[in-house]
Amino acid sequence: MNHDFYIGWEAKASTEIRKHVRWMVAGLLVMTLGLALAFAATQQTIGISVFEWGTVKKFSGVLRLQPYPHLLVSRPGKTSSNLNFSTYYLVAPFKFGLPREKLASFDGKTVSLQGTLIYRSTQTMIEVIPDSIKAGETKIDWLPDGATIGLRRQKLVGEIVDSKCFLGVMNPGQLLPHRACAIRCISGGIPPVLLVRQPDGSAHYFLLVSTDGRPVNREVLDLVAEPVQITGEVERQGELLILRADPKTIRRIK
Repeated sequence: MNHDFYIGWEAKASTEIRKHVRWMVAGLLVMTLGLALAFAATQQTIGISVFEWGTVKKFSGVLRLQPYPHLLVSRPGKTSSNLNFSTYYLVAPFKFGLPREKLASFDGKTVSLQGTLIYRSTQTMIEVIPDSIKAGETKIDWLPDGATIGLRRQKLVGEIVDSKCFLGVMNPGQLLPHRACAIRCISGGIPPVLLVRQPDGSAHYFLLVSTDGRPVNREVLDLVAEPVQITGEVERQGELLILRADPKTIRRIK
């Protein structure tokens, strides 16, 4: 049986060797492309989140301070749900929450304010311009229902994220690469949220508070950006899902 033999000092390889090399190179290119496509298909998308940086708008609604500052804004026209208002988280610029002690006189009252929208999926936040919160000039013709609805005790697995970055200021604002930033944001008063992903890829967001409804920013700093299990009482306040739990019982999942 005769076999071609490649001689290094020759100008060209034999016809059979050239054909073999071409097929090998083509096969490697196809395999590389296939692996790249397969790898891309297995990656989780970072999600669509928006920070309307540089665009300041005016908002009016009812200010509530518990469990974290938020604004109840009237929904125009008829809605498919029983709620006639939307809930917007309120935060200060940079890595700070709104100082609740300075807003005590506005709690439960109509206000106007200016700020920049941040949003992701069904969750909306306003980065409020300092000192723009003023008493409302007109009375509202709608009344937000302040009742809290208990949704039973639940065991939830997810990740504690800082709501401001996750909703749109940074993308992706989660997992270990974002841990240092999330710790600074939550320590500055940004509401901590338990992000719980469903098997179909959708997500639920639970505002974290203590069993008696207090903010738990400082208590959860060591648990941010890691898989955790939290057992507590879940309740609904308007559009907000709130998880009441003792921070000492939060368990890391290894």
